[in-house]
Amino acid sequence: MTEFVTRHVENGVMQLRLNRPEKKNALTLAMYEALAEGLQAAAEDPEVRVVLLAGGTDFTAGNDLKDFAAAGNQENRPSSAFDFLRVIRVFPKPVVAAVRGVSVGIGTTMLLHCDVVIASATARFQIPFTRLGVTPEGGSSILLAQRVGDARARWLLMAGEAFSGEQAARWGLALEAPADAEVEAVAMERARTLAALPPNALAQSKRLLLAPQRDQLEQVMDEERVVFSAALRSPEAQAAFQAFLSKAKG
Repeated sequence: MTEFVTRHVENGVMQLRLNRPEKKNALTLAMYEALAEGLQAAAEDPEVRVVLLAGGTDFTAGNDLKDFAAAGNQENRPSSAFDFLRVIRVFPKPVVAAVRGVSVGIGTTMLLHCDVVIASATARFQIPFTRLGVTPEGGSSILLAQRVGDARARWLLMAGEAFSGEQAARWGLALEAPADAEVEAVAMERARTLAALPPNALAQSKRLLLAPQRDQLEQVMDEERVVFSAALRSPEAQAAFQAFLSKAKG
């Protein structure tokens, strides 16, 4: 478990917390591995009934582009991110997410696999894949439309336009959008409510909710992985990443 991802279990709730505030919780490969390990541990621990994902003042700025810019010469480089997405996709227990600040790229698409999303009204979501020369991942090419509608999903995925937590709640991506200072308390209240319920009934209910498209989603995510990995090595993506990193330095 990297120092940038912490976990703590209390009253049936495992808190998995991103802890790299100086980088707005930008995700490194080690952080993806730690998140996957945390979820696997939670799945195997009978004392854990619910997982709460949180990131403090920012949820996550998405991928650490310094890590991903190196993927052009290392084809397996993004595998940790996709492994994490696979783990959260099949995770059998309820997942609650507390989102404040920025939630970019995979920071938004991972929420499509969470059962309850509590987002600050002022949180800022963005899925800027095309702006970086890459393509949708995390099942977003099918799941986002189910949450926010087809026309809106097409625009958000293709144009990469940002949107607020208030919009996320109005569109159906988040359950509710309280004031920023209340987000984690509301999310914890939701997590504790679920943790107090019969665990097998919860697990079976989640399984039934996901069953109708389980095979289709697996196929979609497999194709997304192939296309994303190829795009990541493209001149378009490398140029976009270098431009972003140069701008960040400047």
